Amino acid sequence: MKNDVSHPAQTAQCASLTAFAALIAVLAVCGPPAQAAIAIRTFNGWTLYSETAQQQICFLAASPAETAPAGIKRDTALLYISAWPKEGVRTEVSFKLGFPARKASEPVVSVTGPGSAPPAAFRMFVKDDRAFVADATQELKLIEAMRKGSRLVVQSTSERGTSVTDTFPLAGITAGLQALATGCP
Repeated sequence: MKNDVSHPAQTAQCASLTAFAALIAVLAVCGPPAQAAIAIRTFNGWTLYSETAQQQICFLAASPAETAPAGIKRDTALLYISAWPKEGVRTEVSFKLGFPARKASEPVVSVTGPGSAPPAAFRMFVKDDRAFVADATQELKLIEAMRKGSRLVVQSTSERGTSVTDTFPLAGITAGLQALATGCP
C-alpha cells in the first residue's frame, strides 16, 4: 500500500512506528524471546512494557473495554503510548485498529471526563491497520486530556466501510504515564 504522507514529521513518525509495530507483531505471533518486551506493571487495564534488546523502548498498552458493533471480526485492537528516550520520544500515541483502515480515512479520538464538559476530539492519520496523531502539539493535548478524562473513544472505518467504535477506560492512565516517564530512562 502506498504511503501518501507528505509531511516530513509524519514520514519520520511512520518509520519509527513501523519498526515498533513490527516488534509488537513479532511478540504477538512468536511470544517473547530473550530480551523482548516484558510486562512491568499493570494500572487498571493499562500495562507498562519494556524492551531493551537494541535500545530502551517502553510502552503502555490497553485493549478496548467495549467495541461496537459487537462481534466484529478483526485482529486484536490496542492503544499504545510509547517512549523511545534515546530519540527524545516520551509519549507517542498510536492505535492498532485490528483491520486495514479505509484509505484516506481519519480516525477520531475523543476523551470524555467527569461532569458535562464537551469531549476533547483529536484526528489521526492511518497507515495500514494503525492510526497515529499527526501533530506533536495535538498529541500532548491528547495526553493531557487522557490524564483528566474518564474514557477514550476511537471511531474508525475499516477498508470495507464498517464504522467501528472502541472505548477505553482511563482509570490508571495517570499512574501508568508516571511509570512510563520514570521507568524508561
